[in-house]
Amino acid sequence: MDFNEFCQLALKLKNLPLPGEDSHYKMSPQLRIEWLKRNKVRDANPRRAGVMALFFPDEELQTKLLLILRKTYPGVHSNQIGFPGGKEERIDKTLLETALRETHEEVGVPPSGVEVIKELSEVYIPPSNFLVQPYIGIYPSPQPFVLQESEVEQLVEVFLSDFLDDSNHIEENLTTSYAKNIDVPAYRLNGYTVWGATAMMLSEIKELLRQVL
Repeated sequence: MDFNEFCQLALKLKNLPLPGEDSHYKMSPQLRIEWLKRNKVRDANPRRAGVMALFFPDEELQTKLLLILRKTYPGVHSNQIGFPGGKEERIDKTLLETALRETHEEVGVPPSGVEVIKELSEVYIPPSNFLVQPYIGIYPSPQPFVLQESEVEQLVEVFLSDFLDDSNHIEENLTTSYAKNIDVPAYRLNGYTVWGATAMMLSEIKELLRQVL
């Protein structure tokens, strides 16, 4: 889709109600759904984080969504696909500031260059005890992305059309940090399997976009 057209349509997202947990459950393994129904997230005293789902134009002015492949490191999110973003720091007044600061650090996008369209539903990640606040943003600048090499292995620039294509909604048998050999709903994007919290956030974004595109 032409980026200018997308930007005009995306403004309509501001007034739409959030699909919330119903959209998250569509991309959650049954084990995770059962855990979330049995437990209260706030009782876990989770750490907070903010991430940014950033839409931008390529050189042909076609709309893309930015994901990143994280570095391999000792941790539950090692070598996974996610959004730019990270944990809340004391200097952050809000989680939006967290998302914008971390996006700047990880991919070089200045906060002033992002038009924030909508705050999405929070997603809790039991293995790392993070409660993540996602946002949808638009980055119209032609300025190239700059990777934070210590944390980001690679940019994953997904065409909007590929993201919306239902044939890229798959199920895969995975071994995760909390279970072995479980069937997990996921997206297949640019050759990567995108699952877990990122897939849950993508599901909500997809449902919102379907209403305006």
